[in-house]
Amino acid sequence: MSKPHKRRGNPDFRRFVTPPAPSSEALEQRLIAWLTPGTFANLKTVNDNGRQLRDRTLTLSVMAALVVSLVYRQVRYLSDIVRLLEQAGLLWVPAQSVTKQAVSERFRTLPAALFMEMFEHVVSRIRASPQPGGGGAYQSVSERFSAIWIADGSTMSRLQRRLAQPQPLKSNPLAGKIMMVVEALSHRPVKVWHDDHPQRSDMSWSDEFTALLPVGGLLIVDMGFFAFPWFDAMTTAKKCFLTRLKQKVNYQVVRGLSQGPCYRDELIEMGLGRHPCEHPVRLVSVLWGQTWYRYLTNVLDPDVLSAQQVCDLYRRRWRIEEAFLLTKRLLGLAYLWVGGSNGVKIQIYATWTFYAVLNDLCAEVAIALKQPIEMISVEMVFRSLYHYAQAKQREDETELIPFLVKFHQSFGLIKTKRRRQLKQQTQSVDIWTETLT
Repeated sequence: MSKPHKRRGNPDFRRFVTPPAPSSEALEQRLIAWLTPGTFANLKTVNDNGRQLRDRTLTLSVMAALVVSLVYRQVRYLSDIVRLLEQAGLLWVPAQSVTKQAVSERFRTLPAALFMEMFEHVVSRIRASPQPGGGGAYQSVSERFSAIWIADGSTMSRLQRRLAQPQPLKSNPLAGKIMMVVEALSHRPVKVWHDDHPQRSDMSWSDEFTALLPVGGLLIVDMGFFAFPWFDAMTTAKKCFLTRLKQKVNYQVVRGLSQGPCYRDELIEMGLGRHPCEHPVRLVSVLWGQTWYRYLTNVLDPDVLSAQQVCDLYRRRWRIEEAFLLTKRLLGLAYLWVGGSNGVKIQIYATWTFYAVLNDLCAEVAIALKQPIEMISVEMVFRSLYHYAQAKQREDETELIPFLVKFHQSFGLIKTKRRRQLKQQTQSVDIWTETLT
């Protein structure tokens, strides 16, 4: 008889136990305001009479409150969320008793498309609200375009299941790929797609981008979207793009617009072979340190978008990487609840819905602190909600925004500029100051 396999490591550290975060009345009021229960009646597609008792109990309204609470209260186990629902209720749902098996099965059968519609409804309401200003030069740039968006894709991590669901494809441990569009200046989510194939090319979403972007809008993407036919389609549709130039792309300079010691602004024609780019584009080259960076756009008029604004806007593309980082690490999107595709999509839409509400809260904090929104730490705003909940129990504070403003230094709500960022800012000033002089 073989000996039982001995697991490595200290058994005291194998299980990390974290209790659910306390509820925040102020945040729940915001969630209820954006996720009004009356909204779910418009998404109802079937009658209650023909469904099972579980489906009539765990309706879309109940499941929406459950999954959003899973995200914002950082609940790690299904047993905990079932206990919270039974003892105190969740958001707009009163206390009721359900079983873990019923909730787990509902994740498998409830259409994820309903949560996608819920996400789009919340996003449209938030976008219709007054938008915080970009400030300075960005405010003037935003007035020249109908929209300034950033798009990028991210492969989901390996399935780390919390809830008991079988993993359908053992040969494909990755949980698919998401494609996200956010506003460049306010960081508000615009659209999210999910595909079960993690190796799907970013370029395969190009038609969706062309249809989604309004006329006169600007879309900032990376080199994964580099394709002459898409550039021509965007130019023909009177829509703008901003990306980087790939190496070894044949082009010829048509006309030089401006030039300085550390930059060049030129109109070029790309693709000198059999399938060229039919429309001229604009190439802005900037010397950072010892490396030349080349940015490509179909905004040909420097009065509409200067060379400096081209470079600064593309640098803001990294804001979407921060959004991916926050949703995966802070809001738990890196650890999927279920192994089925339907449950994965439900978690994705619920997480991005809560991120949209959290980003709206950060925008109000930025206005109260008189700071641009990129200087507000979303992570620290989220973590400070715990301290606000404790202050509410002590009856020390009543309003959320004044509480965050009062203790913003203690909570670290305003980001500190690091040495590398200060160096880049000084270098940018030197480049464009030499140009002006």
